[in-house]
Amino acid sequence: MNIKASIKSMRLRTLPLSMAGVLLGILLAVSNWKVDVWVAVLIVITTVCLQILSNLSNELGDVLRGTDTADRQGPGYGLNSGELTIGQMKVLIGVFVGLCVVFGTAMTWRAFGTLWDLTPILVLMLGAAAIAGAMKYTLGHNPYGYRAKGDIYVFLFFGLVAVLGAYFVCTQGVGLHWKLLLPAAGIGCFSVGVLNVNNIRDMETDRATRTTVAIKLGERNAKIYQTVLICLGWAFMAGYCLLCWPSLWHWMWALTLPLYVLHLRGVWSRTGRALDPMLPLLVMSTFLLSLLMGIGFCVYLF
Repeated sequence: MNIKASIKSMRLRTLPLSMAGVLLGILLAVSNWKVDVWVAVLIVITTVCLQILSNLSNELGDVLRGTDTADRQGPGYGLNSGELTIGQMKVLIGVFVGLCVVFGTAMTWRAFGTLWDLTPILVLMLGAAAIAGAMKYTLGHNPYGYRAKGDIYVFLFFGLVAVLGAYFVCTQGVGLHWKLLLPAAGIGCFSVGVLNVNNIRDMETDRATRTTVAIKLGERNAKIYQTVLICLGWAFMAGYCLLCWPSLWHWMWALTLPLYVLHLRGVWSRTGRALDPMLPLLVMSTFLLSLLMGIGFCVYLF
């Protein structure tokens, strides 16, 4: 198997986005509880495996359905460039399904000390749903990514499940508060924004094989939708900080504002392939925002 092509298909540049939600959940848990380091490490590893599984499954599904062609606006990967075969991609997907199961199970056992209680069973069931969701975006008989429902999946799993799930596991199933829905929803909005920019970029090549929210809205309205997502994300984050005990440390994440302004400026001034740099910009901005917010809440303790 071509190792270089396999790594290319894993799309490692997307990992900071999947890390943003769980990192924020872990750090907010640290600010309130004594968190087991190994639980945090296993959450991170499981998340990385899930993201890579999603990327591999997405590529296979797009190739099988003829979405990824030579005319696609985004970068080429191992399968659509011919460096990997479909059989090799299926093996890679199987490997990462196994890794998700192994690390997810280890994470649950380490956090709760057992796998045979209601709470860890529910966590394992959520993990199974995450694996299925990662694979069914473009794979299967009726993939939701081809029916303009990818935004819902991304909001739920990259936002709500990532932040709330990481916090829940780190605190051994206690400590959740409704306020945490705000930062979780904020990360969800930014994550949907990454998907939306990707879909705006690929509108012309996607139109023949799939339906996305961007295609339904049209390019101008999809860019308005992008602006709303970014503004909502910031509003959710600000709302959480305002509801917590006031401290300037809690607002460290606001230092990322120029990056988001630069992103929106690029979205409105570019089209097609020229939009591609706006994807990693939003990914890294969201990762940095999560890191700074989490650190701000932790530093406030000292």
